[in-house]
Amino acid sequence: MRDEDVRTACMAHLSILAAEFGEDIPYVGGLERGFPFRGRRIPFLNRQKGIYRSAVQTGPAALSIHTSAKSPYDDEIVEDGFIYAYRAGDVNQSDNRALRAAYELQVPIVYFIGTRPSWYKPVFPCYVRSDDPVARSVVVTPGTFVGPVDEPAPTPLEDLDERRYAVRQTRVRLHQARFRGRVVPAYSSQCAICTLKEIRLLDAAHIVGDLESGGEPTVRNGLSLCSTHHRAFDQSLVGVSPDYTVHVSRRLLEDEDGPMLDLLKGFHDIPLQLPVRELDRPDRERLEVRFERFLELAG
Repeated sequence: MRDEDVRTACMAHLSILAAEFGEDIPYVGGLERGFPFRGRRIPFLNRQKGIYRSAVQTGPAALSIHTSAKSPYDDEIVEDGFIYAYRAGDVNQSDNRALRAAYELQVPIVYFIGTRPSWYKPVFPCYVRSDDPVARSVVVTPGTFVGPVDEPAPTPLEDLDERRYAVRQTRVRLHQARFRGRVVPAYSSQCAICTLKEIRLLDAAHIVGDLESGGEPTVRNGLSLCSTHHRAFDQSLVGVSPDYTVHVSRRLLEDEDGPMLDLLKGFHDIPLQLPVRELDRPDRERLEVRFERFLELAG
């Protein structure tokens, strides 16, 4: 049994789960099932320990690492990777040896980053780029897949600019997943406009964009929207006024172009579905800023 076969099976099944759940995957009903390997179910991670090596592996290196939803903080992200700390205790204890072996052998691992309690965003393939026993930490960098679509091979990124870009992209997706993980549950996991409850089709839409003043990734700056209404909201085809009323642009209301458009029109002038907790409800001042933009562009 080759160690790389275990890693390949692990990452292949994670791709299936990502297609099922989206950017982040729940532990219960998702990751807890493990992945199939030669008639057995192999765990993806050990939630009691951050560093995990499967019992079926023949090699000494870790299969995966993970952090909780409270980490990593921004100061744990460097330009070309994520700083990951050794397990507490002896630097030569088994988990730390498995982590360092991943560096020495340059084998691909999975980094499960917590986005909310019991939900994780799997980043893979990743590679341990450097090891600092004195600081008791390593630097983990996203890699890539190369080769045919049916048999992609995990490969490290050797170019510094490519590594930096991969880290930036991972960081953006992580922030998006964490934002979604806060906003969507606040709205009882349904679209605030049409009440669609299919979790795979629900997004967290910013009221004020994340690059604008006041665009912090907080629940009060977010709306849980299905993919269709998220797109319409971003394009100012649908707006929400500060009194929590949904508005469809005049251009769409006056257009006649089939049943899908009629479906959008049907949500004009209806009340927004709000979170149960008042503290989670959309900030009216942010809605006013966004609604003024909608009125300018709605036409």
